[in-house]
Amino acid sequence: MPVFPMARSVEVFAPATVANLGPGFDILGLALAEPYDVIYAERVDEPGIVIDQIIGDGGKLPRDPKKNTASIAAALVLQQLMIQSSGVVLSIQKGLPLESGLGSSAASAVGAAVAVNALFGNSLRRQDLLPACVEAEAAVSGRHADNVAPALLGGIVLITGFTPDAIYKLPTPANLALALVTPDVSVPTADARAVLPKAIPLGNMIGQMSSVGLLVSAIHTGNVPLMAQAMERDYVIEPARQHLMPGLKEVREAARKTGALGTVISGAGPTLCSICTTTNVARRVAEAMESVYAVMGISATTRVTVPSMDGATLRIIER
Repeated sequence: MPVFPMARSVEVFAPATVANLGPGFDILGLALAEPYDVIYAERVDEPGIVIDQIIGDGGKLPRDPKKNTASIAAALVLQQLMIQSSGVVLSIQKGLPLESGLGSSAASAVGAAVAVNALFGNSLRRQDLLPACVEAEAAVSGRHADNVAPALLGGIVLITGFTPDAIYKLPTPANLALALVTPDVSVPTADARAVLPKAIPLGNMIGQMSSVGLLVSAIHTGNVPLMAQAMERDYVIEPARQHLMPGLKEVREAARKTGALGTVISGAGPTLCSICTTTNVARRVAEAMESVYAVMGISATTRVTVPSMDGATLRIIER
Protein backbone atom coordinates (compact mmCIF):
# COMPACT_ATOMS: atom_id res chain seq x y z
CA MET A 1 0.00 0.00 0.00
CA PRO A 2 1.29 3.51 -0.78
CA VAL A 3 2.30 5.58 2.25
CA PHE A 4 0.94 9.12 2.30
CA PRO A 5 0.63 12.04 4.73
CA MET A 6 -1.91 11.53 7.51
CA ALA A 7 -5.50 12.29 6.57
CA ARG A 8 -7.95 14.15 8.77
CA SER A 9 -11.01 12.25 7.55
CA VAL A 10 -11.68 9.34 5.19
CA GLU A 11 -14.46 7.13 3.88
CA VAL A 12 -14.13 3.41 3.26
CA PHE A 13 -16.54 1.31 1.24
CA ALA A 14 -16.36 -2.19 2.72
CA PRO A 15 -17.92 -4.96 0.62
CA ALA A 16 -20.22 -7.85 1.35
CA THR A 17 -18.71 -11.29 1.03
CA VAL A 18 -19.81 -14.84 0.24
CA ALA A 19 -17.98 -17.13 2.66
CA ASN A 20 -17.32 -20.86 2.20
CA LEU A 21 -18.29 -21.04 -1.49
CA GLY A 22 -20.05 -24.27 -0.65
CA PRO A 23 -17.62 -26.88 0.69
CA GLY A 24 -14.79 -24.50 1.61
CA PHE A 25 -15.95 -23.93 5.17
CA ASP A 26 -13.89 -21.19 6.84
CA ILE A 27 -11.18 -21.37 4.15
CA LEU A 28 -12.70 -19.73 1.05
CA GLY A 29 -14.43 -16.40 0.53
CA LEU A 30 -15.40 -14.02 -2.26
CA ALA A 31 -15.77 -10.22 -2.13
CA LEU A 32 -18.78 -8.65 -3.85
CA ALA A 33 -19.07 -5.33 -5.66
CA GLU A 34 -22.26 -4.65 -3.72
CA PRO A 35 -23.82 -4.28 -1.23
CA TYR A 36 -21.33 -2.55 1.04
CA ASP A 37 -20.98 -0.65 4.31
CA VAL A 38 -19.65 2.88 4.37
CA ILE A 39 -17.35 3.76 7.27
CA TYR A 40 -16.57 7.43 7.85
CA ALA A 41 -13.60 8.05 10.14
CA GLU A 42 -12.13 11.26 11.54
CA ARG A 43 -8.83 11.67 13.37
CA VAL A 44 -9.15 13.59 16.64
CA ASP A 45 -6.77 14.70 19.39
CA GLU A 46 -8.52 12.77 22.18
CA PRO A 47 -7.27 9.16 22.58
CA GLY A 48 -9.61 6.23 21.99
CA ILE A 49 -12.39 5.21 19.63
CA VAL A 50 -15.85 6.79 19.61
CA ILE A 51 -18.84 5.65 17.54
CA ASP A 52 -20.68 8.84 16.64
CA GLN A 53 -23.60 7.21 14.82
CA ILE A 54 -24.81 4.08 13.08
CA ILE A 55 -27.29 4.37 10.23
CA GLY A 56 -29.26 1.53 8.68
CA ASP A 57 -29.09 -1.02 11.49
CA GLY A 58 -32.52 -0.39 12.94
CA GLY A 59 -30.93 0.38 16.29
CA LYS A 60 -29.69 -3.20 16.70
CA LEU A 61 -25.93 -2.72 16.75
CA PRO A 62 -24.08 -1.70 19.92
CA ARG A 63 -22.68 1.82 20.18
CA ASP A 64 -20.34 0.67 22.93
CA PRO A 65 -16.87 0.75 21.30
CA LYS A 66 -15.89 -2.42 23.15
CA LYS A 67 -18.73 -4.40 21.56
CA ASN A 68 -18.90 -3.21 17.93
CA THR A 69 -16.64 -4.90 15.36
CA ALA A 70 -15.80 -1.59 13.70
CA SER A 71 -14.56 0.08 16.88
CA ILE A 72 -12.78 -3.07 18.08
CA ALA A 73 -10.85 -3.31 14.81
CA ALA A 74 -10.12 0.41 14.89
CA ALA A 75 -8.71 0.20 18.42
CA LEU A 76 -6.53 -2.78 17.52
CA VAL A 77 -5.08 -0.98 14.50
CA LEU A 78 -4.29 2.03 16.69
CA GLN A 79 -2.40 -0.34 18.99
CA GLN A 80 -0.64 -1.88 16.01
CA LEU A 81 0.47 1.58 14.90
CA MET A 82 1.45 2.42 18.49
CA ILE A 83 -0.76 5.53 18.46
CA GLN A 84 -1.59 6.68 22.00
CA SER A 85 -2.05 10.43 21.81
CA SER A 86 -4.75 10.55 19.12
CA GLY A 87 -8.10 8.86 18.57
CA VAL A 88 -10.77 8.23 15.94
CA VAL A 89 -14.46 9.03 15.65
CA LEU A 90 -16.43 6.57 13.50
CA SER A 91 -19.74 6.89 11.69
CA ILE A 92 -21.14 3.67 10.23
CA GLN A 93 -23.66 3.39 7.41
CA LYS A 94 -24.86 -0.19 7.17
CA GLY A 95 -25.57 -1.19 3.60
CA LEU A 96 -25.40 -4.88 4.50
CA PRO A 97 -28.35 -6.55 6.19
CA LEU A 98 -27.60 -7.97 9.62
CA GLU A 99 -27.39 -11.74 10.19
CA SER A 100 -27.80 -12.39 6.48
CA GLY A 101 -24.75 -14.47 5.60
CA LEU A 102 -23.12 -11.62 3.68
CA GLY A 103 -20.40 -10.74 6.18
CA SER A 104 -21.99 -7.71 7.81
CA SER A 105 -19.85 -7.70 10.95
CA ALA A 106 -16.72 -8.37 8.90
CA ALA A 107 -17.41 -5.45 6.54
CA SER A 108 -17.67 -3.03 9.46
CA ALA A 109 -14.42 -4.33 10.94
CA VAL A 110 -12.56 -4.15 7.66
CA GLY A 111 -13.86 -0.69 6.83
CA ALA A 112 -12.75 0.69 10.18
CA ALA A 113 -9.33 -0.98 10.05
CA VAL A 114 -8.61 0.39 6.57
CA ALA A 115 -9.86 3.82 7.65
CA VAL A 116 -7.65 4.05 10.75
CA ASN A 117 -4.60 2.93 8.79
CA ALA A 118 -5.29 5.69 6.26
CA LEU A 119 -5.78 8.35 8.93
CA PHE A 120 -2.26 7.70 10.21
CA GLY A 121 -0.35 7.49 6.94
CA ASN A 122 -1.37 4.12 5.46
CA SER A 123 1.88 2.51 6.61
CA LEU A 124 0.43 -0.99 7.06
CA ARG A 125 -0.22 -3.33 4.15
CA ARG A 126 -3.77 -4.58 3.69
CA GLN A 127 -2.81 -8.08 4.79
CA ASP A 128 -1.23 -6.64 7.94
CA LEU A 129 -4.70 -5.49 9.01
CA LEU A 130 -6.00 -9.06 8.98
CA PRO A 131 -5.29 -9.95 12.66
CA ALA A 132 -7.17 -6.88 13.93
CA CYS A 133 -10.17 -7.72 11.75
CA VAL A 134 -10.14 -11.38 12.79
CA GLU A 135 -10.11 -10.42 16.46
CA ALA A 136 -12.96 -7.96 15.95
CA GLU A 137 -15.00 -10.61 14.14
CA ALA A 138 -14.22 -13.11 16.90
CA ALA A 139 -15.88 -10.82 19.43
CA VAL A 140 -19.29 -11.35 17.84
CA SER A 141 -19.31 -14.44 15.61
CA GLY A 142 -16.27 -16.61 16.17
CA ARG A 143 -12.67 -16.60 14.96
CA HIS A 144 -12.70 -17.08 11.19
CA ALA A 145 -11.32 -15.06 8.28
CA ASP A 146 -13.42 -16.18 5.32
CA ASN A 147 -15.31 -12.86 5.38
CA VAL A 148 -12.68 -10.38 6.54
CA ALA A 149 -9.91 -11.63 4.21
CA PRO A 150 -11.82 -11.18 0.93
CA ALA A 151 -13.31 -7.90 2.17
CA LEU A 152 -9.76 -6.64 2.79
CA LEU A 153 -8.10 -7.99 -0.33
CA GLY A 154 -10.87 -8.48 -2.89
CA GLY A 155 -11.58 -11.34 -5.26
CA ILE A 156 -11.48 -14.96 -4.14
CA VAL A 157 -9.28 -15.72 -1.15
CA LEU A 158 -7.98 -18.98 0.29
CA ILE A 159 -7.42 -18.85 4.07
CA THR A 160 -5.02 -21.27 5.75
CA GLY A 161 -4.55 -19.34 9.00
CA PHE A 162 -4.93 -15.94 10.63
CA THR A 163 -1.59 -14.38 9.78
CA PRO A 164 -0.85 -12.38 6.60
CA ASP A 165 1.36 -15.13 5.15
CA ALA A 166 -1.52 -17.63 5.45
CA ILE A 167 -3.80 -15.78 3.02
CA TYR A 168 -3.71 -16.51 -0.72
CA LYS A 169 -5.54 -14.62 -3.44
CA LEU A 170 -6.86 -16.94 -6.14
CA PRO A 171 -7.64 -15.85 -9.69
CA THR A 172 -11.23 -14.70 -10.08
CA PRO A 173 -12.98 -15.96 -13.23
CA ALA A 174 -13.82 -13.09 -15.57
CA ASN A 175 -17.29 -14.32 -16.52
CA LEU A 176 -18.72 -14.61 -13.02
CA ALA A 177 -22.02 -13.01 -12.03
CA LEU A 178 -24.00 -13.67 -8.89
CA ALA A 179 -27.69 -13.62 -8.03
CA LEU A 180 -28.41 -13.23 -4.32
CA VAL A 181 -31.67 -13.66 -2.45
CA THR A 182 -32.03 -12.85 1.23
CA PRO A 183 -35.30 -14.04 2.79
CA ASP A 184 -36.62 -12.12 5.77
CA VAL A 185 -35.41 -14.77 8.19
CA SER A 186 -32.70 -14.21 10.78
CA VAL A 187 -29.90 -16.78 11.08
CA PRO A 188 -27.27 -15.60 13.59
CA THR A 189 -23.82 -16.93 12.78
CA ALA A 190 -23.49 -18.41 16.26
CA ASP A 191 -26.66 -20.44 15.73
CA ALA A 192 -25.53 -21.65 12.30
CA ARG A 193 -22.20 -22.78 13.71
CA ALA A 194 -23.84 -24.50 16.67
CA VAL A 195 -25.62 -27.04 14.44
CA LEU A 196 -22.44 -28.25 12.74
CA PRO A 197 -21.43 -31.86 13.43
CA LYS A 198 -18.72 -32.60 15.97
CA ALA A 199 -17.60 -35.68 14.06
CA ILE A 200 -17.61 -36.38 10.31
CA PRO A 201 -17.76 -39.86 8.71
CA LEU A 202 -14.64 -40.70 6.73
CA GLY A 203 -16.57 -40.95 3.46
CA ASN A 204 -18.02 -37.48 3.91
CA MET A 205 -14.60 -36.06 4.73
CA ILE A 206 -13.13 -37.56 1.58
CA GLY A 207 -16.03 -36.20 -0.47
CA GLN A 208 -15.60 -32.75 1.04
CA MET A 209 -11.86 -32.74 0.34
CA SER A 210 -12.44 -33.74 -3.27
CA SER A 211 -15.03 -30.98 -3.67
CA VAL A 212 -12.66 -28.31 -2.33
CA GLY A 213 -9.87 -29.57 -4.59
CA LEU A 214 -12.17 -29.52 -7.61
CA LEU A 215 -13.39 -26.03 -6.68
CA VAL A 216 -9.88 -24.58 -6.40
CA SER A 217 -8.92 -26.22 -9.71
CA ALA A 218 -11.99 -24.77 -11.43
CA ILE A 219 -11.25 -21.32 -10.03
CA HIS A 220 -7.67 -21.45 -11.31
CA THR A 221 -8.78 -22.51 -14.80
CA GLY A 222 -11.66 -20.01 -14.93
CA ASN A 223 -14.17 -22.80 -15.49
CA VAL A 224 -17.33 -21.28 -14.00
CA PRO A 225 -19.66 -24.25 -14.73
CA LEU A 226 -17.24 -26.62 -13.00
CA MET A 227 -16.79 -24.12 -10.18
CA ALA A 228 -20.56 -24.05 -9.62
CA GLN A 229 -20.74 -27.84 -9.75
CA ALA A 230 -18.03 -28.14 -7.10
CA MET A 231 -19.70 -25.53 -4.90
CA GLU A 232 -22.88 -27.62 -4.71
CA ARG A 233 -20.93 -30.73 -3.66
CA ASP A 234 -21.05 -30.05 0.07
CA TYR A 235 -21.18 -33.21 2.17
CA VAL A 236 -20.87 -31.60 5.60
CA ILE A 237 -21.99 -28.00 6.07
CA GLU A 238 -25.12 -27.68 3.94
CA PRO A 239 -26.67 -30.94 5.21
CA ALA A 240 -26.28 -29.65 8.78
CA ARG A 241 -27.65 -26.18 8.06
CA GLN A 242 -30.28 -26.72 5.40
CA HIS A 243 -33.12 -26.83 7.94
CA LEU A 244 -32.28 -23.22 8.82
CA MET A 245 -32.73 -22.12 5.19
CA PRO A 246 -36.39 -22.04 4.17
CA GLY A 247 -36.97 -22.84 0.52
CA LEU A 248 -33.41 -23.95 -0.23
CA LYS A 249 -34.44 -26.87 -2.43
CA GLU A 250 -37.16 -24.91 -4.21
CA VAL A 251 -34.95 -21.87 -4.79
CA ARG A 252 -32.14 -24.03 -6.16
CA GLU A 253 -34.52 -25.72 -8.60
CA ALA A 254 -36.05 -22.42 -9.76
CA ALA A 255 -32.61 -20.85 -10.17
CA ARG A 256 -31.35 -23.75 -12.26
CA LYS A 257 -34.39 -23.64 -14.54
CA THR A 258 -33.71 -19.97 -15.30
CA GLY A 259 -30.01 -20.40 -16.07
CA ALA A 260 -28.07 -20.62 -12.80
CA LEU A 261 -25.18 -23.07 -12.82
CA GLY A 262 -25.39 -23.72 -9.08
CA THR A 263 -26.82 -22.32 -5.85
CA VAL A 264 -25.29 -22.42 -2.37
CA ILE A 265 -25.79 -20.96 1.09
CA SER A 266 -23.83 -17.73 1.47
CA GLY A 267 -21.82 -17.98 4.68
CA ALA A 268 -24.09 -18.86 7.57
CA GLY A 269 -27.19 -17.92 5.55
CA PRO A 270 -30.04 -17.34 5.05
CA THR A 271 -28.85 -15.58 1.86
CA LEU A 272 -28.61 -17.96 -1.07
CA CYS A 273 -26.13 -17.30 -3.86
CA SER A 274 -26.54 -18.51 -7.44
CA ILE A 275 -23.61 -18.72 -9.83
CA CYS A 276 -24.19 -17.33 -13.33
CA THR A 277 -22.01 -16.26 -16.26
CA THR A 278 -23.74 -12.97 -17.15
CA THR A 279 -25.63 -10.30 -15.23
CA ASN A 280 -28.61 -10.70 -17.58
CA VAL A 281 -28.95 -14.34 -16.59
CA ALA A 282 -28.40 -13.39 -12.95
CA ARG A 283 -31.32 -10.92 -13.11
CA ARG A 284 -33.68 -13.63 -14.39
CA VAL A 285 -32.43 -15.99 -11.70
CA ALA A 286 -32.94 -13.39 -8.98
CA GLU A 287 -36.54 -12.86 -10.08
CA ALA A 288 -37.18 -16.61 -10.02
CA MET A 289 -35.65 -16.93 -6.55
CA GLU A 290 -37.78 -14.10 -5.20
CA SER A 291 -40.90 -15.69 -6.70
CA VAL A 292 -40.28 -18.87 -4.72
CA TYR A 293 -40.33 -16.94 -1.46
CA ALA A 294 -43.39 -14.97 -2.56
CA VAL A 295 -45.30 -18.24 -2.95
CA MET A 296 -44.07 -19.26 0.51
CA GLY A 297 -45.31 -15.98 1.97
CA ILE A 298 -41.79 -14.86 2.92
CA SER A 299 -40.57 -11.42 1.90
CA ALA A 300 -37.13 -11.41 0.32
CA THR A 301 -34.55 -9.03 -1.10
CA THR A 302 -32.65 -9.85 -4.28
CA ARG A 303 -29.40 -8.45 -5.66
CA VAL A 304 -27.37 -8.99 -8.80
CA THR A 305 -23.68 -8.37 -8.41
CA VAL A 306 -20.18 -9.30 -9.53
CA PRO A 307 -16.92 -9.86 -7.66
CA SER A 308 -15.10 -6.92 -6.11
CA MET A 309 -11.53 -7.29 -7.27
CA ASP A 310 -10.03 -4.76 -4.84
CA GLY A 311 -12.04 -5.29 -1.66
CA ALA A 312 -12.51 -2.28 0.61
CA THR A 313 -11.97 0.99 -1.23
CA LEU A 314 -10.69 4.18 0.37
CA ARG A 315 -11.57 7.79 -0.28
CA ILE A 316 -9.64 10.64 1.34
CA ILE A 317 -12.01 13.41 2.36
CA GLU A 318 -9.68 15.86 4.11
CA ARG A 319 -5.94 16.01 4.72
